[in-house]
Amino acid sequence: MTDTYPHIRVSGGPRERGRQYGQQAAERVQRSVALYRRMFAYYADWDWDRVTAHAREYRSVIEAVHPRYLEEMAGMAEGAGLALDDILAINVRTEVMFAAVARKAAGECTSFAALPAATADGHTLIGENWDWKRHMTDTTVVVEAVQDEGPAYVTVVEAGLLAKAGMNSAGIGLAANSLVSDQDRGEIGLPYHVILRAILDAPNLPAALDAVARHRRSAAANYLVASREGMAVDIETAPGDHANVWLSWPKDGTIVHTNHYTCDTGLKDVMRWWTPDSPFRLQRASAIIDDARGQIDAATLQAVMRDHVNHPVGICAHPDPTLPDLDQDMSVAGILFDLDSATMWLADGQPCEHEFRRVEYASLFGRPSTPG
Repeated sequence: MTDTYPHIRVSGGPRERGRQYGQQAAERVQRSVALYRRMFAYYADWDWDRVTAHAREYRSVIEAVHPRYLEEMAGMAEGAGLALDDILAINVRTEVMFAAVARKAAGECTSFAALPAATADGHTLIGENWDWKRHMTDTTVVVEAVQDEGPAYVTVVEAGLLAKAGMNSAGIGLAANSLVSDQDRGEIGLPYHVILRAILDAPNLPAALDAVARHRRSAAANYLVASREGMAVDIETAPGDHANVWLSWPKDGTIVHTNHYTCDTGLKDVMRWWTPDSPFRLQRASAIIDDARGQIDAATLQAVMRDHVNHPVGICAHPDPTLPDLDQDMSVAGILFDLDSATMWLADGQPCEHEFRRVEYASLFGRPSTPG
């Protein structure tokens, strides 16, 4: 376990960026692949040949919609000394889990956004506690990318994956939550992590929504997206097309989401079964944020991410030592973005045990520095 997650700086075209990513994070990318080998064997009794064979079925969909991202993955594989199938498999791990009926492996997160009307300085803030397997502290990296086309972006992500929570130079910020519906069956469609990467290429909120809704999706997920123009939208989805997309809007300048559906979808919400803590995290985070409305700042949201009510399954999640090794989840990182100042605060591990360090990205994004 490292005290500070490695920062990977990449630039150029998609294959070159992927190659740089793979080279700089080779050991962590290899750990990611090794860990998912274990996880699929544990949760579904699938060997790696079966996993990669299923993952290959997504290749044509990705190539048809986002060929640049397939090039990025090919570059990662070259840089890390792995096969493209290995990188493809971890990037479609959500979809493989559903196909393998391994839904109980789904991760948990608490995400939030605060708009100018609710913040102390009139900035737009977005972030999340990213909860996943405790072993991900050994695979997490911060990717800082300058593209040959499209906005520059930063994302906190498992090594070898395209994207997770992040922000881009166009002022778009992204947080996300796992969802599972009764329609999640591992059917072929655009994968979750590919959609996350596409959102980080969006120049504005309508384009971000289009990245989610335009193409058939394979898995349920929640996408919380905000803009430095002072708007945000929460996008709940299920597998399928635009008909399985539901939008929610901030109330009085704030919005919080956890791991269950909050819209009336007509679906069976499997995560309410697997993660009974989700409604309580939603209520607790909302209460803390509501109490600070009008004075919300980075410290407010960092306090949310450190909260231990309902320990060990609170907002700041801790591994349960009574569970088998691969069932032990925790808050792998606390992540917060100020979209106006292009600033990230990152807790490199559980927020209660790690200080939030501030990282400035105005220079990377080609913008003048602003107070924040």
